[in-house]
Amino acid sequence: MLKNTRTLETFFVFKVSYCTFAPVMRDKILINATDLFLNYGFKSITMDDISNHLGISKKTIYQHFENKTSLVEAVSLHVFENISCGISEIRSIKKNPIEEIFDIKQFVMEHLKDEKSSPQYQLQKYYPKIFKTLKNKQFEVMQECVTDNLNRGMELELYRKTLDINFISRIYFHCMSILKDNELFPLKHFSMNTLMDNYLEYHLRGICTEKGLLTLTKFINNQP
Repeated sequence: MLKNTRTLETFFVFKVSYCTFAPVMRDKILINATDLFLNYGFKSITMDDISNHLGISKKTIYQHFENKTSLVEAVSLHVFENISCGISEIRSIKKNPIEEIFDIKQFVMEHLKDEKSSPQYQLQKYYPKIFKTLKNKQFEVMQECVTDNLNRGMELELYRKTLDINFISRIYFHCMSILKDNELFPLKHFSMNTLMDNYLEYHLRGICTEKGLLTLTKFINNQP
């Protein structure tokens, strides 16, 4: 009886340890794969690269992710959730709407490694189904974010009161997506950071009042 009890105890200890270990290993794979994909691209990085980088077997990776496509999907959603949470934190501060836009841009750029590998463009080209799902999620978040920003800017008389918010928010999303088109804006000729700054200034100069333009100019001049 004692022997059976010890065997049962050992079994439960093993089960608890395994259940604790499994999510940790999955997160470790996810975090490292995210870093590799964002730095070198979804196409370039193989499952062998990830296993070698982590010092584990591919079999271990496949215990948590069925194939590379499922890992790419998990990484895409992981990055999306992290960025969405960060944007929510920035919005909760209720900064000046003009400054808020640039703060969000800076946060996104930092979490996408300055988009040196054009991850979104590669996602669209090589994983179109994942890209479509992600784009729909991005649209929902950006619509809410931009709509709120426009409403607050109009209330503070920084943006013109005659703006069509639904139109502007959709144009904003579309233009942001176009900036990530590596064929239209090849990275060897265009820095993503500069593209974003140029577009944000273009966007704001089109919707600002005189008061807003003064705020924008002051903010740009004070940028490091």
